[in-house]
Amino acid sequence: MTIALITGASSGIGTIYARRLAARGHGLVLVARAADRLNALADELRTAHDVPVEVLVADLTDAAQLERVADRLRADPPIDILVNNAGAGLAGGMAHADPAALESLLRLNALAPTLLTAAVLGGMLARGSGSIVNIASALALLPEYSHGIYAATKSYVMTMSQSLNAEVGDKGIYVQAVLPAATRTEIYDRMGGDISKVPDVMDVEDLVDAALIGFDRRELVTIPPVPDAESWTAFEHARMNLAQGFSNAEPAERYRR
Repeated sequence: MTIALITGASSGIGTIYARRLAARGHGLVLVARAADRLNALADELRTAHDVPVEVLVADLTDAAQLERVADRLRADPPIDILVNNAGAGLAGGMAHADPAALESLLRLNALAPTLLTAAVLGGMLARGSGSIVNIASALALLPEYSHGIYAATKSYVMTMSQSLNAEVGDKGIYVQAVLPAATRTEIYDRMGGDISKVPDVMDVEDLVDAALIGFDRRELVTIPPVPDAESWTAFEHARMNLAQGFSNAEPAERYRR
């Protein structure tokens, strides 16, 4: 039986991933801070799908607790699918941000998925198989729409996924970056926002179901709300055209006057 470890599994996107992957017959390791929610979800999935479910209570912003999750990723039975879903937002911009809050957000949104990916990768490479799903955000492509560092952390997750795919994609490891737009999760409440004022919000079940179709198709970047796949293809083509200029040994003519 393949086993998936899901961070941020106690609510929202993580909970739906857990339900969908259990329905597909995967064993699970559920990671989050909320022990009561995790245990309730674990009981539900064991009963509904007869799959083994481990519960690992951890705050991924705490180095020691993060390392316990990393230890599980390196241990047996091996983890075949890592879903780096845990994340948070931070209201407001940079000018008046609490430095401790900025550090916490960086630890959760960027450092944790980095170290957990590094922890699971060795075993996957040794076996020649495995999947890593990183939940980023459409704001990774639209940083102007989000004050502060949230968009930057999600841009990091997306580019880490692309770089990792270039490194291990031909070694049996599948990497997927999922870029949700506005999705009906608890992140708005936790930031003190009002989701009723956000237009065009996608239900979390629809988001995860679409992401899993992208997973089955082995997409590198999945953006569920974008209607035309050619939009992403054109974006990537434009990016590669821009990159052709990076190898010039001299500054462009416009910078030499």
